[in-house]
Amino acid sequence: GAPSLSHISFSVMSGETVGIIGGTGSGKSTLVHLIPRFYDATEGSIRLNGCPIQDFPHEILCRKIGIVPQRALLFQGSIRENMKWGGDNITDEQIWRALKISQAYEFVEKLENGLDYEILQGGKNLSGGQKQRLTIARAIAADPEILILDDSASALDFATDAKLRTAIKENCSDMTVFIISQRANTVKNADQIIVLDDGKTVGIGTHKELLQSCTDYCQICLTQFSAEELEKEINGDE
Repeated sequence: GAPSLSHISFSVMSGETVGIIGGTGSGKSTLVHLIPRFYDATEGSIRLNGCPIQDFPHEILCRKIGIVPQRALLFQGSIRENMKWGGDNITDEQIWRALKISQAYEFVEKLENGLDYEILQGGKNLSGGQKQRLTIARAIAADPEILILDDSASALDFATDAKLRTAIKENCSDMTVFIISQRANTVKNADQIIVLDDGKTVGIGTHKELLQSCTDYCQICLTQFSAEELEKEINGDE
């Protein structure tokens, strides 16, 4: 059949934040899943530090990339045990730091056993937002070079989502971050935003650049922002 993705080309500098947005089925998750080699591109190449990702042993690539999927996956056991899936050498200090960044610190601190709190299979004794924040913390605790958030803040309210993105930017400045979302507000402050439609790139740029040049991005924003808000941003008004 036809390829899921085609005619996509972009470069990302170390430490940048990249937003990827588009409608359902546009290829957002497919695109980022090429980075950790969940599958390989049939044409073209993906390079990390200038080298084809196929040149990296699987174990090395796994250590370089942290991915948080759309569905929060937690395992039966303590919070500490779940956080250590990124490496047995992860310390409690690193875990608490990651919990602060992911906005999970406050609710974990209030739990009777803290990091020793027992999570039921699938995280049944936690809310959707708590599970998402813990899976994000688990990825951050491993200190990857590349962090991929695949629509992994969908259960968070807008305020918590904003705090999460600010904390990542302030505390993980050396980390390259990919944020996949259907919320324009979640990606609007990214260094560059990639707009996908039907597996193809229809726009690449900053939020303000895309508002002026990309019809698809404008249509997404019009469903989520008021016309007055967009007009101010297009005109550069505060």
